[in-house]
Amino acid sequence: MSSQNRPPAHETKRSYTLADLLDAALPQTQCTRCGYPDCRAYAEAMASGEADINRCPPGGAEGIARLATISGKPVLPLDITHGHEGPRQLAVIDEAWCIGCTLCIKACPVDCIVGASKLMHTVIDAQCTGCELCVPACPVDCISMTPVTGERTGWQAWSPADAEEARERYAFRTQRLERDKRENDERLAAKAQAKLADLSAASGITDPDALAAKRAVVEAALKRAAQRAAPSPAGAAPAPEAPDET
Repeated sequence: MSSQNRPPAHETKRSYTLADLLDAALPQTQCTRCGYPDCRAYAEAMASGEADINRCPPGGAEGIARLATISGKPVLPLDITHGHEGPRQLAVIDEAWCIGCTLCIKACPVDCIVGASKLMHTVIDAQCTGCELCVPACPVDCISMTPVTGERTGWQAWSPADAEEARERYAFRTQRLERDKRENDERLAAKAQAKLADLSAASGITDPDALAAKRAVVEAALKRAAQRAAPSPAGAAPAPEAPDET
């Protein structure tokens, strides 16, 4: 296995699936141009035969050749409906126009934009993958993409070390968002439980039938939240979320 297609170093003692190997050969920009939410999802789609190997513009022609070697499929030209191969780009924020809305921060898959609400934002150049997801998120069009690798494109403009750092940052961001959601859900559940303990005072409802109906709604919402928070049995698909009535 070449160093370019080797899975991350911290995973060297495990056995690899085809999806693992394909994922390791992707540049990890998390740009979604392939039509999937992240590089891992695209790798799984390729492994299952759902997606072709030529849908990653950041990897370019060399990336397609790597994926072909791993998958045993023929080399294909890049599907330009997903974008064109080009130099690596960096996001640049026009700080004079930035309104501090934080939408670009939320859109960045690798947390390389720093700032706070109503304060100026800036991009950490060394961590930017050039995914462009921050550009449409900006309501005042103050973000532009600037080529920074001259005529070098694809894997000539992006190294395995860059890809590994981007993978780690994306994984950390995903874990952070999951933690934040879990903690927020726990806060909301605790608040609902406190209200449930003295629902009449919390709701201002005095009619017994209306109070019972309100209690049933709150209890049902808490039950749904607990079910969503509980881990699914191995191999089982998560249950669809019911609409919240509270």
